[in-house]
Amino acid sequence: MPPDAGRAAEKVARQSYGKLIAFLTARSRDVAAAEDALSEALASALRVWPERGIPGNPEAWLLVAARRNLMQAARHRTVEANAQTTISIAFEEAEERMNEAGNAIFPDERLKLLFACTHPAIDRSVHTALMLQTVLGIEAKTIARTFVVSPEAMSQRLVRAKVKIRDAGIPFAVPPRPTLPERLAAVLSAIYAAYGLGWDGLDGEDEHPSLAGEAIWLGRALLAVLPDEPEAVGLLSLMLHCEARRSARRDGSGRYVPLDEQDMAAWNAIMIAEADALLRKAGGFDRFGPFQCQAAIQSVHAARRLSGTTDWQALTTLYAALVMMTPTLGARVSQAAVISRALSAAAGLEGLDRLDPRDVASYQPYWAVRAFLLTQAGDDTAAADAYMTAIGLSDSPAVRDFLAGRLKGAQQGMSGHCIIP
Repeated sequence: MPPDAGRAAEKVARQSYGKLIAFLTARSRDVAAAEDALSEALASALRVWPERGIPGNPEAWLLVAARRNLMQAARHRTVEANAQTTISIAFEEAEERMNEAGNAIFPDERLKLLFACTHPAIDRSVHTALMLQTVLGIEAKTIARTFVVSPEAMSQRLVRAKVKIRDAGIPFAVPPRPTLPERLAAVLSAIYAAYGLGWDGLDGEDEHPSLAGEAIWLGRALLAVLPDEPEAVGLLSLMLHCEARRSARRDGSGRYVPLDEQDMAAWNAIMIAEADALLRKAGGFDRFGPFQCQAAIQSVHAARRLSGTTDWQALTTLYAALVMMTPTLGARVSQAAVISRALSAAAGLEGLDRLDPRDVASYQPYWAVRAFLLTQAGDDTAAADAYMTAIGLSDSPAVRDFLAGRLKGAQQGMSGHCIIP
């Protein structure tokens, strides 16, 4: 196969998967069938494009092919008498939107699909995972790793949820105001989880390199639909603050650089300004929430670009508020790290010691923070053990190399101690 054809198919699958699935599902009301139809279309593209050439608009080609696959599958299923007619009419409408040049001008239905995935009829525990797979095309095994469950268990949950969407006739629409808050929180969490997966691609090996960009796009689209929701504003501010520092996470040699050691000149000042403007807008609604709080935390870090120092006391206050609203393990570990900078390493270690050992046993950030604080407290032996655990739990070669450097420093500290038998 010519490499260009394979790359073109991979690119359109990566960039347009969610948009195509959402459009097909919004009309067929069957997520699994839409996924199968698009999968077959992608397989056809890999067969046909090398022979006939890459189409002028690969996205449009896939939409037409998936539409035909979906209709063909419907013909072979035992359905109500008018089901085929309904599907045909819906997709005739879609085909009319394709001009002779093959340009796809179909609407982006991803937000509607996000809200469909958060319907009360679907088990709440699977909302985020379902959105990550259907809207962003993330594989079940990747989602399972994020949620610390087996791939088999995650696949079963996702299949059941997709069947529920189909059989319950769940509507594809932004819900009315009375039911919006709870479902909006789930959508915001899914978008941020998607951004987090894209952000974790530190080594340039992420299977979804555009995932962070897609999450930001969804955040902007959601805000356009719900401009008066402060948490939607806060989420976009948070993602932009993080994204502004992306290029500074590695130095010229490709080594990982922690936040407090980053070259602030490499931060995106325009993106930071937009993020801060959004945060001020969110504050005007006087409804403070966890995403606004996290954005405010990132804004304090960004302010170091102008002041040259970090306001650790302000961060201590913000983390106290965040933990009060959402006492997640990540928030509590970060809170301990900030307390150590505001007060002392011993105070930070006290915060870590209050966490349940069962919760932190396999949580890599806990061990990385603990190792650093133990080093600051002068306990190099315990720090070395913690660094070894953190290295073993990290999936990132760049982060492992960084931690290995700190481990070496702790070991050198150990060798310099006078050991009295």
